[in-house]
Amino acid sequence: MIYLDRNENNYGPAPACFEVLKKADLTKLSWYTKAYSRGVKSILSERLAKEFDIPESRVVLGYGAEDLLKQAVQCYLGKGEKLMIPTHSWWYYKKIADEVDGINVEYPLVPNGETFEYDIDALFEKYDKEKPKMVFISSPNNPTGNSISQENLIKVLEKLQDAIIILDEAYFYNVMNETVRNLVNSYPNLLVIRTFSKYYALAGMRIGFGLLGENLAQLNKYTNRYLGYHRISEEVALAALDSPDYYLDIADKMDSDRKMFFTELNKIPGFTAYKSNANFILVEIPDEIQADLKEFLKSKGLVVKFMNEELLNHHLRITLGTQEENKLLIDAIKEFAANNLS
Repeated sequence: MIYLDRNENNYGPAPACFEVLKKADLTKLSWYTKAYSRGVKSILSERLAKEFDIPESRVVLGYGAEDLLKQAVQCYLGKGEKLMIPTHSWWYYKKIADEVDGINVEYPLVPNGETFEYDIDALFEKYDKEKPKMVFISSPNNPTGNSISQENLIKVLEKLQDAIIILDEAYFYNVMNETVRNLVNSYPNLLVIRTFSKYYALAGMRIGFGLLGENLAQLNKYTNRYLGYHRISEEVALAALDSPDYYLDIADKMDSDRKMFFTELNKIPGFTAYKSNANFILVEIPDEIQADLKEFLKSKGLVVKFMNEELLNHHLRITLGTQEENKLLIDAIKEFAANNLS
């Protein structure tokens, strides 16, 4: 089976990551890190601080982006306090406030022609009315694939300065370290979260990190892994950071295939594919073909995500696989359409 349903990176990590595992110093399984002797938490947090040119104390590590989202909510959101999230968002966003008896409030993310977009005016109206303690912005957003523009992001950060803003960039496919550094230095209540799961194809190793604004030192203490991080995982992550050409090549291939899916799927009667900046694409399909299409694709050894949510219930979310896998999928969908749609 070819799995294109969970937003994993089917190209796999850079060869240098495998070399780390082949040559791993297994004594590191027995000993805690000694990085604290240099006044840092770990070799990975130290490297990330250098990459983004911020103090190491403002880098936090977690077991994937989800772990850091959870810890931030548990650290800052209290009982009865409000968390604002996009209407079309990852299912976990809709559940996370419940873990601390918080209140979930949604702001509009709406389709607009070829893509989805954040309705900034409606977001501000909801913010003024609800006065949330915390706001999530996902860019690119799962499952719609759209990003927030830099111009609109600055508008949001300027307007919402009394709230803690979490910018979830788990699906970000461009380093732009200077931009991120400027944001976390300019907005003290901002937390930017990224992960090695998607772009770096290390989902199974569960390596996430956050960059803290100056007012969020409490989270650094709350989540501080004072005995360090998984030491071999850290070295794999460093090998990924040292392999930019490998990942840029994958990003170029994914960009080409995003355009291919968008163009080809929009030619099929009843299909609407939306432009995406992530490693997946959202596609609206006729409701009546869902079951048959799912079975047909399964018979071809292909698995995609059939959405079953309140606002997205006749949609596919297709993870970009390798170029060979993507060609198999688009050919299968075209074959089904030719036999079942007029």
